[in-house]
Amino acid sequence: MSQEANPAPRSLAEALRARDDASLAALLRSRPDLITPVPTDLTQLATRAGTRASVLRALERLDRFALQTAEALAVAPDPASGTALLGLMAGDAGDETVAAALPRALATLREQALVWGDDERLRLVRTARELLAPSPQHPSPTGLGPTVHEAASGMSPGRIQEIVTTAGLASTHDSVSAVTALTALFTHRKKMTKLLSGAPEGSLEVLSRLVWGPPYGQVTPEPAAHLRWLLDRGLLLPTAPGTVVLPREVALHLRAGRAHREPEPLPPAVEPAATHRPQGVDAAAAGQAHTALATVEELLKDWDEGGPAVLRAGGLSVRDLKRTAVALDTSEPVAAFWVELAYAAGLLASDGEADERYAATPLYDEWLERPPAERWALLAGAWLTATRAPGLVGGRDAKDRTLSALGPGLDRSAAPEVRHRVLTLLAGLPAGAAPAPESILTRLHWERPLRGTAGTPRPGRDTPAEDLRTRLARWTLTEAELLGVTGRGALSTQGRALLGVPGPGASGGPGPGGPGEGGELTGAGGVAGVADSTGVVGGAGVVGRAGVVGAGGLPGAGGLRGAGGLRGAGGPAGGGEPGGPGDKLPVHHHRAPAPAPAPATAPSAPAPLVPLSPAEQAVATATAARLLAPLLPEPLDHVLLQADLTAVAPGPLERPLAEMLGVLADVESKGGATVYRFTPGSVRRALDAGRTAADLHDFLARHSRTPIPQPLAYLIDDVARKHGHLRIGAASAYVRCDDDALLTEILADKRATALRLRRLAPTVLAAQSDPAALLEGLRAMGFAPAAESAEGDVLITRAHAHRTPPRTAPEPVPDGPPPPDSTLLSAAIRAIRAGDLAATAPRKPTGTDPAAGELPRTSAAETLATVQAAVLTGDSLWIGYVNAEGAASQRVIAPIRVEGGFVTAYDHTADEVRTYPLHRITGVAELAEE
Repeated sequence: MSQEANPAPRSLAEALRARDDASLAALLRSRPDLITPVPTDLTQLATRAGTRASVLRALERLDRFALQTAEALAVAPDPASGTALLGLMAGDAGDETVAAALPRALATLREQALVWGDDERLRLVRTARELLAPSPQHPSPTGLGPTVHEAASGMSPGRIQEIVTTAGLASTHDSVSAVTALTALFTHRKKMTKLLSGAPEGSLEVLSRLVWGPPYGQVTPEPAAHLRWLLDRGLLLPTAPGTVVLPREVALHLRAGRAHREPEPLPPAVEPAATHRPQGVDAAAAGQAHTALATVEELLKDWDEGGPAVLRAGGLSVRDLKRTAVALDTSEPVAAFWVELAYAAGLLASDGEADERYAATPLYDEWLERPPAERWALLAGAWLTATRAPGLVGGRDAKDRTLSALGPGLDRSAAPEVRHRVLTLLAGLPAGAAPAPESILTRLHWERPLRGTAGTPRPGRDTPAEDLRTRLARWTLTEAELLGVTGRGALSTQGRALLGVPGPGASGGPGPGGPGEGGELTGAGGVAGVADSTGVVGGAGVVGRAGVVGAGGLPGAGGLRGAGGLRGAGGPAGGGEPGGPGDKLPVHHHRAPAPAPAPATAPSAPAPLVPLSPAEQAVATATAARLLAPLLPEPLDHVLLQADLTAVAPGPLERPLAEMLGVLADVESKGGATVYRFTPGSVRRALDAGRTAADLHDFLARHSRTPIPQPLAYLIDDVARKHGHLRIGAASAYVRCDDDALLTEILADKRATALRLRRLAPTVLAAQSDPAALLEGLRAMGFAPAAESAEGDVLITRAHAHRTPPRTAPEPVPDGPPPPDSTLLSAAIRAIRAGDLAATAPRKPTGTDPAAGELPRTSAAETLATVQAAVLTGDSLWIGYVNAEGAASQRVIAPIRVEGGFVTAYDHTADEVRTYPLHRITGVAELAEE
């Protein structure tokens, strides 16, 4: 009775038709390509779900155990019972862990429309079966070969009868029954055990080598006795001349019924490798965030008057990248990361001029005026969602061309997903826990075993050293440390807030999945809980930094030492480290000491956290900035002048002070404390910018906590006394000086020969070079000339910032269609349901019934008469309609009125009242009475 009330679906379309709206929404959310464009009905949805491209994309999103379940179904009979599937997954012995995890995997396959049917008639989608089933060209991951029926399809009936007889079975009257009898023998455990008990030792050795795959082997025309024994009994079947295969049924018997050697029902746990105090984690992350801001600012300041040229093919040349790395005092891979980060944040772009160069955008000037925490949040948010992978710089593309920083070919659509997932796994660890990178990589590979190799060609190499997904994960660990999202290998408080994930304390501890389980955490709804009135926040971790090489092999940008109130990550490990700037965060005043690493448990496999929507990400980014702000050092308004012509800035300086000091002195070393050195050239640079000696003395006196050293005062006065004594203008160029003896000295100097000077008057020299070259030449000779205008006034030289026209940040390249939001899902499901109603509504038979999928056809007079009759009777009609764009559809309408060549009706497909031109209705049909 139950089977009659709920008959088993006969197709995937019928299975989808039996689903409720929540189940359809889950399908469309997990496979967004099915909704682009919205299918007209459930039959079209089922057809689209079975296309090769869509099935491949869905298989790539399966975790290891769900994929193993699909692979087992591909080698099981079609349809397969739940008992048969359990036997393939758990074996004859019955693995309880596998049996417990199997319903979840089967539910995942059903949700994604890869499997349909009830538990006694499970069917894998035909395209998925074709992709996963074993064949000589595409071996199955299970290592199984063809069935006896498939392997014996090309054998002669006489040979099949010989095998049946030798195997101890009675001969049959045809090949089909003979193959059936042989299959029954191979699937009978006791009979097979008895048959193999008489096998020679060499035959058993051959079977042991083929049992776990590959199942194919080579034989000579005259095989050895132990091989002949196997061939005569059908334990090896020929597939081609010289090639034999182990039948699937025989292999399953030897494997004790298991389709896989090692089923992996549970995700590998992410093991904490070290545990630090959350205060130390946040302090180290905040210090690195400060370094990241300083590095990006230094990069764009270096390109302020126009950066390097853009290559013809796009991007930054190798030489310019090396120069940038030297200027930033870091390695080329790290320099490429900073350049790409500035580009992703919209702070850097090409200017679009004829001689195209890279320069800062107008957004950079706005960025500089923001508080430091907000500047960091902009960089971190851009990094988290960017699809460009800086780690690819220096590699080769499919055409063996070098991939350049800022150039084409660096977009990888999987990058945002991998970054988000890596950080989510870190967020699932206890606060302050840092895992080993390999445990993260192992977990990611379990979650997406088929993802990674696409899009990572390695010309000249047979196989890549690591797949793309693994490399993206390694780069994520390194880049998060460079950016200050993690500190000392642990996820910081602001990093947790950036994900929109509440701290462990917000829910009373880690989720039920245990340590290393990121999927148990809630999503964007936890943003507000990141820093509430009680300060319940936590941190977790990845890989230590502060002068240590990162997880991806990229050296760090330099350690931070405790200048300006920052404590670097180089302090003692574990709970013995003293409090630092992390204590400013309210959460740390209410937190118990960091717990010891919890024992690793086998967590369940909940769905991973999905990335936030743009609106939710904006809220999370603002929260992260608010949490980071109290950890960053306050800008200082003073420096410490020293007698060796240096000034020490014990922390970040206020912007006006930093800008003026950058003109007056040269940076000698950077870090937590910056050392500036005063030189004659740097002092002259300040004088060229319009400052006087008195201005410089007053500036240093106001901003130094120590008296101005006498050597520095002498240096400023000496350079100022000489500055402007010589005047250079455009004649093409001339030198003017009131001291004719000084001009005589210049003329007598052999180094002035290249300037080709000649005396026009006792106090004037003329030159054939331009004023700029004359200025540089005389300065190289040790003089301090000043440029003057045509009116004789001293020209003040200041750097002119070069900016690009307004530019927007580069758009990420999505990995297929974006996941639909709830509004789109509800509208799409309503449209699909209504379209399916129109396509499957029972209609009264007519003499010209259309074929399945075709629109009804009636004459204009018949259409008008039928619609008018429906208005009077209130009946619904099935119509074919072609819109203005030529798109055809089927609809069920309830006509309300007909006038002026239009019919106004309630459209069940659109669930609203609409008006249709009668000339666009291809035909109508009355619905049958229920």
